[in-house]
Amino acid sequence: MNRDEMLARLVPPLRDSAGWDILIIGGGATGLGCAVDAAARGYRTLLLEKSDFAHATSSRSTKLIHGGVRYLQQGNIKLVRESLRERGLLLRNAPHLVRTLPFIVPAYKWWEPAFYGVGLKLYDVLAGRHRLGRSEFLSRTETHNRLPTLTEEGLRGGTLYYDSQFDDSRLAIALAQTAANLGAVVLNYAHVTALLKTANRVNGVVARDVETDREYELPAKVVINATGVFTDSVRQLDEQASPPIVAASQGSHIVLDSDFLPAETAMIVPKTDDGRVLFAIPWHGKLLVGTTDVPANAPTDDPRPSDAEIDYLLNHIGRYLARKPSRSDIRSTFAGLRPLVRNGPTGNTALMPRDHTILVSPSQLITITGGKWTTYRKMAEDTIDRAAGIAGLPQQRCTTAEIQIHRSAEARTIEEATTHAVREEMARTVEDVLARRTRSLFLDARASIQSAQKVAEIIARELGKDGLWRDAEVKRYAEIARQATT
Repeated sequence: MNRDEMLARLVPPLRDSAGWDILIIGGGATGLGCAVDAAARGYRTLLLEKSDFAHATSSRSTKLIHGGVRYLQQGNIKLVRESLRERGLLLRNAPHLVRTLPFIVPAYKWWEPAFYGVGLKLYDVLAGRHRLGRSEFLSRTETHNRLPTLTEEGLRGGTLYYDSQFDDSRLAIALAQTAANLGAVVLNYAHVTALLKTANRVNGVVARDVETDREYELPAKVVINATGVFTDSVRQLDEQASPPIVAASQGSHIVLDSDFLPAETAMIVPKTDDGRVLFAIPWHGKLLVGTTDVPANAPTDDPRPSDAEIDYLLNHIGRYLARKPSRSDIRSTFAGLRPLVRNGPTGNTALMPRDHTILVSPSQLITITGGKWTTYRKMAEDTIDRAAGIAGLPQQRCTTAEIQIHRSAEARTIEEATTHAVREEMARTVEDVLARRTRSLFLDARASIQSAQKVAEIIARELGKDGLWRDAEVKRYAEIARQATT
């Protein structure tokens, strides 16, 4: 998957005036899923992403592929059942990126074991043949053995159940590679600036190559808007007066050393004081704690956790750990914006549904938004079903439930990882490598700065950049990393 080769295929031959069958705007989970599905059906598929793949929300999740215990509490059985099925498919099709993870709900009140035990038995039932293990009540001693640094005062036991964990940006890159293997063109740093129309029907886009500033007019039979929290800005390219449909919610996380909870079992608090869910999850040798759920004023490429969110996470996780973490213990912070579909006047994003929504404008622009990482494949299936009909394409069955997701060879050193990222995974910047091809920025932001110079030198060598570019990249990355610390 080489960017220069992708760019060379961007403009279809002149004899093919219809251009691409399906053109997708957005290189996060949803857009990449659509590209895999469309290419697998044999449609000529182009995906354009204005930044790097998974640059925003799709690399900043809680790293869980799950049915959603919170959605069970909300009574959204349909979403839970669908999510559990998709969880099973991902475990089968991407075992190198998704793994089963045990969770414990600790009990400090007399009624919690029975209450959560019943709910999690229902979770088991809804999973059906995709169940990963049987939920069960653990004694106080069993709970402490699995979570040895859990505060013991008042501990009555816990409820054990099973879900899955994944590496979000690595799955995104693997999906891009899968789509490319199936014949799609997937291009990062290609910014869609306008929609093309004939007789008031969208039939392509104008896109700018961010690296060269060259513009391309790209015809297509149908265009899909899969831009997550930026959904409304693309809809307004279609119709300036389009009302907003997305309410962005910010989810922030902190990363601590694993000795705060040295275990291969995660902890979940299903309901904090204000009704949110709190996770403490082992991830790449660290402890990931999240998430918040607060309204975001406006979409941004690079959201930052607020002081209040960081304090909230430290305060709440501290209630459950024998050693309370402080700001000086934080190795990294990050935030992602969830693209929630507006549902009435409520301002509480925690109560908004996580189901996905497909809209078709009068000009036939298709918008897919909402949803979550776990259901990306089903979202893509529904979207491409709709797109094929609008474009008048031959009807083909969706096969993504059976497709194995691309597996890359493991790189052993920073030089190997960087070289591979540039040559085979379309990385163009130090941030691309250290944030999304490796996870250095998210695991220990300060420590990752030490690798920036070496990474910049390798990228400069591979892409023919000069010393000024290299030095600017090191400086830019150092500032990014500093902002990821507190």
